[in-house]
Amino acid sequence: MDLTPFKNYKINECMFQSILSWFAPAPPIDKKTNSEIQTLYPKFRYRILESTFIGYTTFYLVRNNFSPVSKEIGEALSYSKDDIGNILAITAITYGIGKFIMGALSDGSNPKKFMAVGLLLTAILNFTFGFASNYWIHFVLWGLNGLVQGMGWPPCGRSLGHWYSVSERGTTFAFWNIAHNIGGGIVGVIASYSVAHFGWQYAFFVPGVIALIGSVYLYLRLVDTPQSVGLPPVEEYKNDYPPEEKEHSEKELKTSEILDLVVTNPYIWLFAVINFFVYIIRYSLIDWGPTYLKETKGADIMGGGYSTLILEFGGIGSTILMGWVSDKLGGRRGMVSLFCIIPIFFAFLGIILNPPGNIWIDLVLFGVIGLFIYPPVMLLGVAGLDFTSKKAVGAAAGFIGLLGYSGRTVQGKGLAYLATNYSWDVALYSILVCTFIAIVLLVFTWNLRPRG
Repeated sequence: MDLTPFKNYKINECMFQSILSWFAPAPPIDKKTNSEIQTLYPKFRYRILESTFIGYTTFYLVRNNFSPVSKEIGEALSYSKDDIGNILAITAITYGIGKFIMGALSDGSNPKKFMAVGLLLTAILNFTFGFASNYWIHFVLWGLNGLVQGMGWPPCGRSLGHWYSVSERGTTFAFWNIAHNIGGGIVGVIASYSVAHFGWQYAFFVPGVIALIGSVYLYLRLVDTPQSVGLPPVEEYKNDYPPEEKEHSEKELKTSEILDLVVTNPYIWLFAVINFFVYIIRYSLIDWGPTYLKETKGADIMGGGYSTLILEFGGIGSTILMGWVSDKLGGRRGMVSLFCIIPIFFAFLGIILNPPGNIWIDLVLFGVIGLFIYPPVMLLGVAGLDFTSKKAVGAAAGFIGLLGYSGRTVQGKGLAYLATNYSWDVALYSILVCTFIAIVLLVFTWNLRPRG
């Protein structure tokens, strides 16, 4: 009897187990002396914040580089708006799925390896995308890119959740969250400049090179939990324990336990549904803003790229401020988010009413939307951590992100359909409706505070 298939099965099973063990969390080591702890803890906290910040900024360079140059890619390869919308939609779908699945996996993984591998994979997919010129190949590649992009945020959430305590989450995550703005802002300029001077392929080659460097940097710089480097849990270091987590905060959970904590939590569901509409608002201008300005307001390719920069950079100061405010208000993330969404409604209305020829007004309004949309994007993710265990932060963020990127999928296809079959004004009025729904839902979060 030929036993080769069974032998191959066992070999493959061993290889799979070896891969899983390589990704496993770093084991704790002997605790250092008190003097060493006081010296090393601040240094490692800075190191975690620095490496996750730079790492996640780099993830943006190889995720959001398609939208700013989608019009030019469409012209070069004869892709229709519907084709572009399909690529945006599949990316949103797979990123949402990836963020949830990878979030659950990352909660039981070493973030330095998990995040570094994710950045390496997305760099390879970017290079492959640049070398291809077939629509279906691009569709599949960008879908795969969305999936591995899910390896970016969850390990950051795991790291920050282990190194920063509950009373400093709003401020810490607020500062860290501007990685979204910096990465999302400069990618528009990098991609647009690359296309204008070298060709559309370089909008993927140049960010791909940066991502390769970033992958090596993460592997060398990022570390796992405090215990893995001989330090106590952050709750002990900061004397800041949520009451119900004092005894179990360091217990590693099974994947099934992690998922159960998340999907049975009504607060997580509420924040996730709100995130659905917030992401429609956010990505309507990221995905379609440059194209909208070029087709209706007379912007050139660099003007479209700068619109993304203005949108993203508009949220830097406000995100930090609102994170700090939410901490000072006892963790009322929903209330602060509500105050931020209201001005966005009027900014979108201003963009609709502004006639062609006044591009500077549109850019100012893009900045206003960026100013107010990024605090809720950050705060909804922090709220997910507030209402679950830090051992399930990746899954909670992934679930909230899953519904968020479902919203991006809806707007990616929906705005393409409305703009093609009706008008850009109709498309933007649909965003006004979604903004109003987000306002209504946020009213129900007014008094919600962290469990601790």
